[in-house]
Amino acid sequence: MDLSKPLTVRDIPTQGRPRERLLKFGAEVLTSEEILALILGRGVSGRPVLDMSRELLHKFGDLKGVINASVDELCEVRGMGVAKAAQIRAVYEIKRRVEGFSEKQKKTVVTRPEDIVRLLRSRLLGKEKECFLVVPLNRRNVVLENEEIISMGTLDSSLVDAREVFRKAIVKRAASVIIAHNHPSGNTEPSAEDIEITRRLVKAGNTLGIEVLDHVIISDDGYTSLKSRRLL
Repeated sequence: MDLSKPLTVRDIPTQGRPRERLLKFGAEVLTSEEILALILGRGVSGRPVLDMSRELLHKFGDLKGVINASVDELCEVRGMGVAKAAQIRAVYEIKRRVEGFSEKQKKTVVTRPEDIVRLLRSRLLGKEKECFLVVPLNRRNVVLENEEIISMGTLDSSLVDAREVFRKAIVKRAASVIIAHNHPSGNTEPSAEDIEITRRLVKAGNTLGIEVLDHVIISDDGYTSLKSRRLL
């Protein structure tokens, strides 16, 4: 072995490589560096994956810091392109979806617009693009599962597919849904497009037997309920 060259996974005896150690002993025996190496898969020319893993941990402090980093921040590490950064961000999203639906959320009852704002504001805080979300509820208006982002970008009819809006509601046997989106500008006044989309989804929900209880527009500083404004 040339000791002047960076150590690659291939330089490690087969039985000592991260994947083989995981399969034989379980994931809990792996170091943080090895876990990241498995997520990234391989390095790039002149940059072994273990070196990249080591630098990521040094730059962001620990695994939590790495998966919470933005794509732009991750790409500052040499060898990290958008594809590898996306892999790490996908791990963050898995963590959020698995752990995010806490016991408290399972017991969340939505009886007024403020309840949905309280549930969703942290998810939408600081977003620079419009995010359209759906929250499924049972017959007692209890939240059944994490909110799901249906689309991102300027809200228009082409981006909001009724099939996607009601897909999880059907799977979860929801009795109703709340739909919500943010206005990054801070102005929560509903646009003509917001109203048109809402009425189209209400009509689709009626056909499916799933009521759209409200459409709430949220900003960092306020909110507007289309139901309260009698715009449903």
